[in-house]
Amino acid sequence: MGNRLKKGDTVIVISGKDKGKKGKIISILDDGIVVEKVNVAKKHQRATKTFQGGIIEKPMAVNPSRVMLVCPKCSEAIRVSFDRVEGKSVRKCVKCKEIVDKVK
Repeated sequence: MGNRLKKGDTVIVISGKDKGKKGKIISILDDGIVVEKVNVAKKHQRATKTFQGGIIEKPMAVNPSRVMLVCPKCSEAIRVSFDRVEGKSVRKCVKCKEIVDKVK
C-alpha cells in the first residue's frame, strides 16, 4: 500500500459488492482501509449507561487493492506518480498531472 492512500482522501471502489461507491478514508488499518458508507455491517449493540442500544451500522475494512484514488481536478479514478516539490514528495495525477497533495 505504501503512501499512495492517506486518511481523508476520496476514493472509489473498483470491485466487489460496493463497486462504484465513493467515500472518504476514515482510517488506515493493518489489514485494510475503512471508507465511509462502504462495506457497512449492521451490529446489534446492547444498551449501556451511556448508549441506548439498538442496531447500529458500522463500516468495515476494505482491501486497498479494491479502491482507487479520485483526482480532485478531473474527478476520475487515477493512479498516482510521485514528484518532488520544494523538497517534499507529493502525489500527482497520472492523467492530468495535477498535484493531489496540498503543498504548504
